[in-house]
Amino acid sequence: MSTNKIVEIYSTPTCHFCHLAKEWFDQKGIKYIDHDVSQDADRRQEMVEITGQRGVPVIKIIDDVVIGFNQPKLAELLDITD
Repeated sequence: MSTNKIVEIYSTPTCHFCHLAKEWFDQKGIKYIDHDVSQDADRRQEMVEITGQRGVPVIKIIDDVVIGFNQPKLAELLDITD
């Protein structure tokens, strides 16, 4: 399954839930843009402006923002049925 929706994930290399989210996207065939906020200060600031916090992962799908790896919500936003 793939989607034409743009998926962005703000993550860090040491974040367990970031890894789980990316593995889930890979399993579902969802292409995503990964922003490593531990290395990219501009993206980190962007994430804070979007969410008001520094916790990762932050997943943006078009105008929807999901904080954390909320698989049911991501599946709903991406029209995925398991």
